[in-house]
Amino acid sequence: MKTIRIGSGAGYAGDRIEPAIDLIERGNLDYIIFECLAERTISLAQKAKMEDPKKGYNALFEYRFERILEALKKHSVKVITNMGAANPYHAALKCQEMAQSKGLTNLKIAYVEGDDISSRLDDYQEYVTIETKKPLSANGYIGCAGIVEALKNGADIVITGRVADPSLSLGPLVYEFGWSMDDYEKLGKGTWVGHLLECAGQVTGGYFADPGYKDVPELWNLGFPIIEVDENGDGVVSKLSNTGGVVTTETVKEQSLYEIQDPENYFTPDVIADFSKITVKQIGENEVKIENASGKVPNGYYKTSVGYHDCYIGEGQISYGGSNALAKAKLAREILEHRFEMIGLKAEEVRFDYIGVNSLYKDSISNEMGQYTPNEVRLRVAARVKTKAKAELIGNEVEALYTNGPSGGGGAVKTIKDIVSIASILIPSDHFHITVGYLEV
Repeated sequence: MKTIRIGSGAGYAGDRIEPAIDLIERGNLDYIIFECLAERTISLAQKAKMEDPKKGYNALFEYRFERILEALKKHSVKVITNMGAANPYHAALKCQEMAQSKGLTNLKIAYVEGDDISSRLDDYQEYVTIETKKPLSANGYIGCAGIVEALKNGADIVITGRVADPSLSLGPLVYEFGWSMDDYEKLGKGTWVGHLLECAGQVTGGYFADPGYKDVPELWNLGFPIIEVDENGDGVVSKLSNTGGVVTTETVKEQSLYEIQDPENYFTPDVIADFSKITVKQIGENEVKIENASGKVPNGYYKTSVGYHDCYIGEGQISYGGSNALAKAKLAREILEHRFEMIGLKAEEVRFDYIGVNSLYKDSISNEMGQYTPNEVRLRVAARVKTKAKAELIGNEVEALYTNGPSGGGGAVKTIKDIVSIASILIPSDHFHITVGYLEV
């Protein structure tokens, strides 16, 4: 029975590159996917593209492809990635330029577009529930069709925009095995494969690790996953030898449930996947057999992320040490609350954190976990405001505590963040026109 080996080279926008190169060099792969988009990532990329029309692809694209292209000189592995983000075309151009500079030949680069409907947002005002916010961008989670078309036309590297995470892996499976896009059982199986691969090191023990409870060896050398998939859509999850991490039924189960609200109905653009009857079996060291996923007809809509400029967050931090550290931090908070009122600072939201005391769980839980006297506390204040000028006031007031607040304050810092937020809407899938372009080296 024919099998295909797919490796995961990245699980988020800023992931490591070394495990991916190891997979290309030692993994005997047919394909490697790089999943590098999240909810807000695409809108931030759109913002970058507005500032420079040649940008808007993943910030680490060139860093990664410097290593990827070097590895492809000796290893024939097809690369599929959504690192194109808001600008797949210029990402492909950059890839072509880099490949030429390295002397690569006979390389076909495809770029998949059509997820970006920002120019047509006016057509969907009834869908947008952002109230008075001005949208910056709108990108739909499209499926694997563009990837399949690119592979049919001989692409060696496929660069996409906002393709749904599991569709990056489903595309090569549909192409290699000739699956029909109406065979929802197999599409559901392939979607499970993609779901296990999409977060890279999570399924090999990274997100699984909990010292003393779920120990994972050599996380500093964490190996990324490989899944060998047969033409029925079942497969074996593994990792390379001489790498850290583990692949067990437990790691696979945890990743299977990751971001899943209803295992029987996992909505994707290609299929509604059904993970309710999946089976996992340990068949060897760091080898887990996966079977029995299924699927059903998709709902005909694409989830679409609408990015908009939300606000500014002004932040300031300062530390207090010694036996009276917490009392000093609480006094500093009291000073700041009065100061914000005196200078007329009206914020949409303000939060004060005593880092090391209540910053994770806030008072409602932290107070129940026991009282103690810390010998050091870092006070953090952050406020959500409408303008950059107001955001500047937050850090300025914190910094002023050096001389105007409790004794012993140190290490004050201040920052301002321009916040882009996301609203998700559903748009009929037939409103999207997917196109594939090609560049050759």
